[in-house]
Amino acid sequence: MTTIRNSMSRLPLFSIATLTPVILIAAGALWGGIWVVLSVLYLTGLTSLLDRLVQRISPASEFPSGTPLSVTLALCHFALLPLVVAGLSSAWLNLPEKAGLFFAAGLFFGQVSNANAHELIHRGQRALHRLGMWVYVTLLFGHHTSAHVLVHHRHVATPADPNTSRKGEGFYRYALRAWIGSFRAGYTAEAARLDRIGRAPWHNPYLIYIGGAVFCLILAGQIGGMAAILAYLALAGHAQAQLLLSDYVQHYGLLRGTDAQGKPEPTTARHSWNSPHWFSSALMLNATRHSDHHAHPNRPYPALRLPAEGPMLPRPLPVMASIALVPPLWRRVMDPQVEHWKNA
Repeated sequence: MTTIRNSMSRLPLFSIATLTPVILIAAGALWGGIWVVLSVLYLTGLTSLLDRLVQRISPASEFPSGTPLSVTLALCHFALLPLVVAGLSSAWLNLPEKAGLFFAAGLFFGQVSNANAHELIHRGQRALHRLGMWVYVTLLFGHHTSAHVLVHHRHVATPADPNTSRKGEGFYRYALRAWIGSFRAGYTAEAARLDRIGRAPWHNPYLIYIGGAVFCLILAGQIGGMAAILAYLALAGHAQAQLLLSDYVQHYGLLRGTDAQGKPEPTTARHSWNSPHWFSSALMLNATRHSDHHAHPNRPYPALRLPAEGPMLPRPLPVMASIALVPPLWRRVMDPQVEHWKNA
């Protein structure tokens, strides 16, 4: 029994957690039926159940499959996205199957593809950074590559960061402000960077973000005409909303103090909400260990740690994101938590 347990502890659970829905969603896009049902159940009920049954596992068994899995997930994303668009615009799936496929695929692109792209854009190797960038481009969210690295990490937990949510701010108001604000701030930061290093404006990656998005929309049209374009836009919107929900939840109300000159205090573990829940953390490549990510942006996801002194969400991140969709309920749950950490 000891041998079996040791073997199980070495299973690449990040790989199992993140690649299983790829198989289920691909089968759902092709054949519908039970595969769509299993996709939805895996990304909702099973994730919640395992988070409840297994609180966490020891760091020693938390899977060293970093870069190979990230690359594999990115390649799977590029294959799965057009397959899902084809399924949603097809005649071989009925309406309930399409609704289930849209929901499951949107969850995967929003929770796994976004988390993986986030991991890749922080890598020092240019090829890996660009791979993550293209994942975001295919979700029509390419500007996040610049805004996250150049703006969010510099100004997090201050009013200068469009993606830091304020206490009392509802998600829907935040989402509009954060999307527009991060697009503008990312462009400004890239223009300033190019001016600083003496490169021409046409080197601005926003040309790739916008041009790539147009190219992807054209490809969607080739797959299934206007129905496919609309399906693609809806999927991208679903995925973007989840990324915005993640930022909203993980930074809600946690602002840095300022000194007499108005300079923000250093970023610490106290300026991000974290989640210790095991399976959803594995599914999202440890993106839920947010404080450590801000402290060490280049640290690979298998090595991220839960800070003992960091704020913890009362429920897993996907559950808290669902609560955030109902602003009065969200404020009732989280505003007391914010006040507790302000006064701690």
